[in-house]
Amino acid sequence: MKQRIRVVGIIKTSEGTLILKRSRGRSEAPVFWELPTGKIKFGEQPEEACVRLLSEYVGLTATSVKIKDVITFLALEGSSRLSNLYIIYEVNIDENAKPEPCDRYTAYKFIKDFTNLNEHLNESSTSVLEITEMTPGRISPRSTASSVVVYVDGASRGNPGPSGIGYQIVDTDGHVIEQGGEFIGFATSRVAEYYAMRNGIEHALKLGIKSARFVSDSLMVVNQLTGIFTVKNQDIIPIYNSIEKLLESFESVSFTHVPRSENQVADHEANEAIDNILKK
Repeated sequence: MKQRIRVVGIIKTSEGTLILKRSRGRSEAPVFWELPTGKIKFGEQPEEACVRLLSEYVGLTATSVKIKDVITFLALEGSSRLSNLYIIYEVNIDENAKPEPCDRYTAYKFIKDFTNLNEHLNESSTSVLEITEMTPGRISPRSTASSVVVYVDGASRGNPGPSGIGYQIVDTDGHVIEQGGEFIGFATSRVAEYYAMRNGIEHALKLGIKSARFVSDSLMVVNQLTGIFTVKNQDIIPIYNSIEKLLESFESVSFTHVPRSENQVADHEANEAIDNILKK
């Protein structure tokens, strides 16, 4: 499967969030707007790429750059699937600085309310905004922001030790569809986290869900599934491979890392599964 990697800059000022109008290119190409987005050059770090593209394409100097999120989603390109990996940064600029689009972009706007946007925002930027900002704006057909959210968590007492996994599936209106936990025996924390992710994916597929956002408080799992980190641990590789196979059944997926405080239900289910066994 082909993978497209991009960096995205989210620039907010008192005027709103910056979007840019792409050059038409081919005369028949549609006109659309997007967040500042660009490729990573060979030997360049993602953060450096973000700073560079703002300077080259928009004439802006970043005063600070902070990683906000990493998302992935699948899209159809012809008869094949294209895996999109977007590394998203929050970028601060001088409040008085004005964008000066050139070459890649022809115009700019600062938008405060995306719910009534008249401009055509491309699918990738729509997905980024809806997933990272939870903006209830225009939703593209394959955007995972308009999908169910699956929270997963793995717990291990002793690492390795008695381990459990938990999940919670929430629909687009915030209603809980299903949740539960399971004892998986003795395992390390990383194995438990991976089993939890696979369990959440399997439950989503059983419910017939084709588009989902998977949320975990394990940065390792999220970074490996989004391709930022390589899986090297032999105990994880078989689980990782089985997850990759399961993901082929979805139309779109994304992975988001959150602090443990934002994943309490799945954490509770995992630990309760352990407690139920230890109490016997």
